[in-house]
Order: sequence, then C-alpha cells, then structure tokens
Amino acid sequence: MANEESPLNFIEHIIEEDLSSTHSKDELRFRFPPEPNGYLHIGHASSICLNFGLGESYGAPVNLRFDDTNPAKEEQEFVDAIKKDISWLGYEWDTECYASDYFQQLYDWAVQLIKDGKAYVDSQTSAQIAEQKGTPNTPGTASPYRDRSVSENLELLEKMKNGEFGEGEHVLRAKIDMASPNMLMRDPVMYRVLHKHHHRTGTDWKIFPMYDWTHGESDYIEQVSHSFCTLEFLPHRELYDWFLDQVYDDQKLRPKQREFARRNLSHTVVSKRKLARLVEEGIVTGWDDPRMPTISGLRRRGYTPESIRNFADSIGVGKRENLIDVSHLEFNVREDLNKKAPRVMVVLDPVKLVITNYPEGETEWLEAENNPEDESAGSRKIPFSRELYIEQEDFKEEANRKFFRLTLGKEVRLKNAYIIKGESVVKDAEGNITEIHCTYDPESKSGSGSEASLRKVKGTLHWVSAKDALEVEVRLYDRLFTEPSPDTHKDTDFMEFINPNSLEVITGYAEPGLKDAKPEDKFQFQRLGYFVVDKDSTSDKIVFNRTVPLRDSWAKLA
Repeated sequence: MANEESPLNFIEHIIEEDLSSTHSKDELRFRFPPEPNGYLHIGHASSICLNFGLGESYGAPVNLRFDDTNPAKEEQEFVDAIKKDISWLGYEWDTECYASDYFQQLYDWAVQLIKDGKAYVDSQTSAQIAEQKGTPNTPGTASPYRDRSVSENLELLEKMKNGEFGEGEHVLRAKIDMASPNMLMRDPVMYRVLHKHHHRTGTDWKIFPMYDWTHGESDYIEQVSHSFCTLEFLPHRELYDWFLDQVYDDQKLRPKQREFARRNLSHTVVSKRKLARLVEEGIVTGWDDPRMPTISGLRRRGYTPESIRNFADSIGVGKRENLIDVSHLEFNVREDLNKKAPRVMVVLDPVKLVITNYPEGETEWLEAENNPEDESAGSRKIPFSRELYIEQEDFKEEANRKFFRLTLGKEVRLKNAYIIKGESVVKDAEGNITEIHCTYDPESKSGSGSEASLRKVKGTLHWVSAKDALEVEVRLYDRLFTEPSPDTHKDTDFMEFINPNSLEVITGYAEPGLKDAKPEDKFQFQRLGYFVVDKDSTSDKIVFNRTVPLRDSWAKLA
C-alpha cells in the first residue's frame, strides 16, 4: 500500500485502481530502464526515486534493466557508473537485467511476425523510408517491398543476422498502417544492421532491435506490471501495446505503460547528447565534473543522496513538464548539510591580523563546537596565536553604522576566541592594506563565563592562525549556464550561454585539523558555504569543491 500519510500522486492512483480490479499485490513489479550510453543525470534521479520509491511503498521488486540495443554508443563504463549511482542514492534492485539477454527471444518473435504477415524486410535507404512515411497531415505511402513473400523476408532477415549485408542495406519493419494518424505506427523499423562490438554479446549479433520493439517485450519477459516513462513516450504507447498484442499470452501478466512529466532543471541541460558535447569539447573535465547535472557530478560537488531524494520528493510527480529552478535543489542540500556537516574555519581571501597585545610566540588551543545542530558531534581544538588571517571583506578602514564587521575603533568577536578592537593598519606602496593591527581583551574568551566574555558585540568573524594554517586549493563552482533554459532558444546554440565564471580556483587557509580530511568528507566553512573534499586531493594538497554558498547568491540577480 502506498504511504497514506500524504496524498497519493496520480501514478499511485493508477496502481491503487489496478489493485482493486486487475492486479494482485504480489504481481506488482517495477523497473528502471536506463540506456548505458552516458551517465545518469538529475532527471534520471527523479525517475529512479519514483520507481524505486514505489517498490519501497508497495513492497514490490524493482528491476534494473539496461536497454543496451545500440552498441555504437554504449560502454561498460556507463553500466558501472549507473549501478554505482543507484546504489549511492540508497536503492537496491531486485534483478539486474539487460535487453541483450533477450536478443534471441526478440529475434524469434520477429521471425513469427514475418510468418504472420506482420513484418517485412525493407531495402530502401533511411532517407527514402522517412520520405514515404508522409507527414502528420498526409498519409504515408507503402514501401515497394511491403508485400515481399514470407520466404523472401525470412531469408533476408537470416542473412542480415549473419552479417551478410552492410549497415543500412536492409531493415526489418513492422507492417501496421501507413495511414495511421500516429506517425510511429507507420511501419516502424524493428531491426537494423550494425557491425559493432557489443559490450556484452561481442560480435555474436549483426542486427540489433530498436527501442520500441525491445522495451515493451522486455517488460513482458520480466513480467513488469507498470512501465512508467516520461511524457515524450506517450505517442509510443500505442506502438508499445501493438507489439505486446503480437506476443501476449493471456495466462501471463500484461505490462501497462503510463507517462509522467519530465522535470527540467534551470541553468543546465539534461540531454545526454548535449552533456556528451560538453565533455567532448572540453567545457568540463568529464561526466563527473562538479558543474555537470549528472548524479556523479552532484556527488563530487558534495550533494548527499538524501538531498537529491528530498528534492525529487518535493517536486513530486506531475502530468505537465515544467522548469524547476536550480535554487530548489540547492535549498535541499543546504537543509541536509546544515544538520550533518561539521563547522570549520577557512579563510579564502586573507589579510593578516596582528593582535599587538597578545604574547609573541605563544599558541593557545581553543575549544570549538563541531555542529550546533548536532549535539553528538562534539568539539575540536583549534590553535590561536598573535597573527591570524581573516577575510579581506571583513575589514573596512572606514565604515558606516551598518557595517558590523571589523573597523578602526570598534569591537568584534573572533569566533570561539576573544573580542578584538581595530587600532591601525599597515599599507604597501600602492596603498593596499597588508596588516590590520588590533588589541584583544584577555578576559573576553568565549565560553569562559567571565563578565567580559558575556559582553555583546555586533559582529563575529571567522579566522585561522597564520603560522598553523593549512594551505588548501579551493574550487568555487557556480552554475554552468547564465541562462535558466539554455537549450530552448531556437536560433541560438546552447553553448553560447556557457557561464565563463562557472569555476574559480583559489588558495585558501584552513585550520590545521583538516589535514586528515578524506575525499567526499563534507564541511561547512563558517560564514562561507558548504564544501567537500575532492578526489583530486593528494597528501601534499587537499582540494575542496564548493557545493553551495550559505545563501543563494543568484536570488538578488533575478
């Protein structure tokens, strides 16, 4: 039974209606059917969460089936990445399946369709086939090969299978209706010749089935009860059902295809072809570049499985496509990391702060809580000394009353440390501030309970001890495109909207405890944002990727 604490979505209503009429609960089986021709992206994540979520809600198995029917574009690398992404999201599949497992059964059925007068070998070129299909407003015309004899069709198909023809010489088409208002029903291609190495079957097969012929029949073989697809497959449903009609045995369960709306994400593209172009043209470093909307890229960016699942749940399942602002995805990762990520202090744009009345050469170890949202997170020790780094933007030599950070003659608190007062500055020949000199109140130590420590000041700054600071590489990632919907401009290539500032690499200075951080460890850099350790880190240099700033910096640009 679906979760009754929240209203059922329309997909769940379909299942509930079927359970009350045509299906028993133990007949429910779902599937997630990726093509292994690229990495999964955030759109796939919504489909994963839908199908596997239904499996969890109804206690039903979910198959992971790779629709591996195009060896020209498919690779084992993509299979491995897809399996890793689904597992990382926290889901387990019941059976790992491949359309290639069914190649012989599909072929045998195709032979039977020829014998039944419902399929034929067409020897036209792809351009000729496209032309004689007609238009949505005009019927198609029959292929001159449509009435080939059964024996000739069987002989040609056998030769196609054995590799006796070149690519494009012949195709197998279903014989349906060249005047159908649904263009997909106008004798669709079922098989084409491809002399390519397949990642699982090698060179055993020289012909490969088309998606429409493979998909529904695979659902039928696996006894999938509900086959959920995105809306672009709605016109395919009629063909899905026609193909099933040719093989269906009423002693078995018949799969049902239903469609839901794709959720597009702003400031990115989710076409695998376009994502591949970003990789091939070197705009990004690979499929897992942290600017990519792939699940691998989001993981490397510092997103958590929970944040992606929460995002998918929050946008729900709909019947109309819409554009979801990426800020909604960012909100979900902030919400999740706020509860989990340890707080640390890192300075990204440093200026030296000298506490002139603090003893030279002395180091004091101060206590700092790891996460105020998690009492069990404990605390850590951080070194404090006479010379510190603070952010340049946290000091102004002259400031108005609305500036609550450090300025001359005013007090602020150093996080987990003392109250300081700006006294003077040191400048270079160009007039740039190279040092800020201040004094501290020794009685104002945070957490000491002294009267001075309880004194209220309006600003609190993060800092690191200069002599103890750990130098780190910090990659400041931003949105990959400047335009919310970069691939919907008819006259402009989506590449024209690439954000030239989507990556800035800088050197930061971190508290020394971060030297032991490992790849995928996540932190909140206090007052700056959420960051994750990148896999490029070495024993000599830790690399951090910015997941998101603490606040949405794009909101004020809207």
